[in-house]
Amino acid sequence: MVLVTGATGLVGSHLLLLLLENGEEVRALYRNEKNIQQTKALFEWKDRLALFEKINWIQGCLTDIPSLEKAFESIDYVYHCAAFISFNPDDEEQLRKTNIEGTANIVNLCLAYQVKKLCYVSSIAALGDLQGHETVITEETEWNPEIPRSDYAISKFGAEMEVWRGQQEGLPVAIVNPGIILGPGFWNSGSAEIFQRIKKGLKYYTEGSTGFVTVEDVTRSMYQLMKSNIQKERFILVTESITYHRLSDLIATALGKKKPSVYLKPWVTGLAWRIDWLISTLFFKKRMLSKATAISLHTQSEFDNSKIKNALNFEFEDIPNYISKVSVTV
Repeated sequence: MVLVTGATGLVGSHLLLLLLENGEEVRALYRNEKNIQQTKALFEWKDRLALFEKINWIQGCLTDIPSLEKAFESIDYVYHCAAFISFNPDDEEQLRKTNIEGTANIVNLCLAYQVKKLCYVSSIAALGDLQGHETVITEETEWNPEIPRSDYAISKFGAEMEVWRGQQEGLPVAIVNPGIILGPGFWNSGSAEIFQRIKKGLKYYTEGSTGFVTVEDVTRSMYQLMKSNIQKERFILVTESITYHRLSDLIATALGKKKPSVYLKPWVTGLAWRIDWLISTLFFKKRMLSKATAISLHTQSEFDNSKIKNALNFEFEDIPNYISKVSVTV
């Protein structure tokens, strides 16, 4: 039997669908019962409700070991997709507890229950930092602890360290580092919010860039890695690096909306995060823009996806075509 953590999220839900379509017996970990309805809606949209009924749901939390022990009974393979995602500096403690401590618990139980293989969903945020002579980030790019970064990135890097510890203790593992994941079914959360903002008339853009990938390519590569003999490896899952300006234009065109036309210069976003910090400090409001996020809006990053391509003879789906295809469901 296969266990999927984070089963009610974007990756977890699409992974459940893929596993069931391939005849796998699946147990799905969830925290809040109402979130199951999002997964059910995806299966309904895909006309796969009969498969949805085959899911063995079990309630649990990454930091609640007794609940995890119940989930691990009779499990052979684990896809660890669950994570807390936030770029709010106030969420540092929760990020570390969920992403690092929670992953440590998953690894420990994999070892205790003699799981055959663990696939962990990390992030490109956990990859290394380019040195002066380098231009493209690879799986081997070295992490520089002296460089300022988001608490989310630090928590995902720490979680990877727990997975590698499991490998050293005898657990076969594979790690995937996806870029920003695009996919249907969860339009009001995560990276998909950009579709809603543009649909409502987003006016602003920046020229920073990062890696993007479709959710189907993420789940497909994970499944193939788990079925292979590959272990003790991490893989960048990025179709291509796209500027936020170009991405906004692609989505606006697909939605039939006006393209963002006002360029936000670095000094503007720099001022914005400082004002946001001041407001949150004085009025105890949730941070809307962190320093790390403001910097990333103007940072251009390139990623090498050749490792996964060569390992699995893998081909990524074209992002512009994909945006045109999924935008009709927004």
